Amino acid sequence: MGSNRCCSEYVPAKGETVIGIITAKSGDVFKVDYGGSEQASLSYLAFEGATKRNRPNVQVGDLVFAQFVVANKDMEPELVCIDGSGRANGMGVFGAAGLLIKVSLGLVRRLLAPHSDLRADLEQLFPCELVVGMNGRIWVRAASVQQTLILANLLQSCDTMTAPQRQQLFRRIQMGAL
Repeated sequence: MGSNRCCSEYVPAKGETVIGIITAKSGDVFKVDYGGSEQASLSYLAFEGATKRNRPNVQVGDLVFAQFVVANKDMEPELVCIDGSGRANGMGVFGAAGLLIKVSLGLVRRLLAPHSDLRADLEQLFPCELVVGMNGRIWVRAASVQQTLILANLLQSCDTMTAPQRQQLFRRIQMGAL
């Protein structure tokens, strides 16, 4: 299967965390675009602290970091923004003032690896926030718009680089940034 192609369709897997975009609100359910063949559903009760009276403030266009609880070919994919004990644990609506980019699933795996060199190199260049979805979407935010754009471009360039090429590029940017 063509998983090494950049913009191939993401196939949801139970337990994977993804970055989705809220596309619609119907009744008690949000529809979420996660880059797959269909949209996933996300109940308003699937947020930490949400009750029938205390609904989360979620708008169409918002980004959510969520986890699949249902992902099989016979049922509509379903997302939640809480873990098994009802805690957000980093999931939920996010994304003010950052940038959403699309990268290969290979790059996602490298960023999510424990003690990721790539992630350490990026954070050494500019302190930043990264949210990495298993669906190939990455949200990045640094101290300034310029730094955020540089990091987004670097992430997309890193996809095809070897570690030495990447380190050389990062060194050149650091020299220019100082």
